[in-house]
Amino acid sequence: MSKTQTPQTTTAADATRMALVKAALQLFGRQGFDGTSTREIAAAANANIGSIAYHFGGKEGLRLAAADYIVETIQTIAAQAFGSSAPALPDNAEQAEAQLDATVERMVGFIVARPEAGEIVQFVLRELSTPTDALDRIYSGVFEPVHRRLCQLWATATGEQAESEKTRISVFMMIGQVVYFRIARAAVMRRMDWADIGPAEAAKVIGIAKENVAAIIAARKAGKP
Repeated sequence: MSKTQTPQTTTAADATRMALVKAALQLFGRQGFDGTSTREIAAAANANIGSIAYHFGGKEGLRLAAADYIVETIQTIAAQAFGSSAPALPDNAEQAEAQLDATVERMVGFIVARPEAGEIVQFVLRELSTPTDALDRIYSGVFEPVHRRLCQLWATATGEQAESEKTRISVFMMIGQVVYFRIARAAVMRRMDWADIGPAEAAKVIGIAKENVAAIIAARKAGKP
């Protein structure tokens, strides 16, 4: 009997753990860490308040688990854009630009169009304004490695140095043009007269974002001797 119940118990425990992580991600992003009680998190997750200590050791451990969830989520999206979990760099400029295009498309598809991205962005923005150990995990887990990879692609596409200041700023600007549509979502929808930003709207953003990246790369290539 115990053998039959063990998988069910494990599955239930995993479900509770994930529900707590998602509830914490949402509430910490919306209300801040100090403004959110463990009782609120447990209620939002439909879980016993004692399960927070059981799974995470406490509220701070839950914040770190939320950061780990963000890392895993973005790593998955990045792997889809880059082609695998540890892809080789492209051999030529055309392949590098194609990977940058794929990255822009994946970024818009997730950050702009997926509702759960709003919770991730809110959480990260709070961490950026008041850094904690959670930001360290997010930075080392996705910010730095993904940015570095994009810089390498940018260098292959343009012929510029991967770790030059110019390349690093260019990649930040490429990412920023996408993130704006999430953090200023309400203003964008008003100005564009959009009822929502769904697949059709996201496709328009993707098209123009790709045009912007292609135009910058072309200009950089043209400026090379």
